[in-house]
Amino acid sequence: MSTFPPCPQCRSEFTYEDADLFVCPECAHEWSVQAQPSGEPESRVYRDSVGNLLHDGDTVTVIKDLKLKGSAGVVKVGTKVKNIRLVDGDHDIDCKIDGFGAMSLKTEFVKKA
Repeated sequence: MSTFPPCPQCRSEFTYEDADLFVCPECAHEWSVQAQPSGEPESRVYRDSVGNLLHDGDTVTVIKDLKLKGSAGVVKVGTKVKNIRLVDGDHDIDCKIDGFGAMSLKTEFVKKA
């Protein structure tokens, strides 16, 4: 029995071969057998709430009041966050916010400044 490579987009292990393509049933991504990744994962593209590309070290602005779990504090709209670091996971941005400390944010709640 042959094993097929995991999906390069969602990492699903349930891929199958259809003619000369691999297909992922979970995210519907299709890629060719010849375009097999060479062990290097595809770099993820991070975009803010309006579609601008984000990079490590960018400055972003919060576009919505964000309640903090485990605290009574709120990060207000318009708060600038400097020197962000992009990470994989549920929350895409690791940063430090003055007055709040280190935290993680989602890209959908920020806009590039």
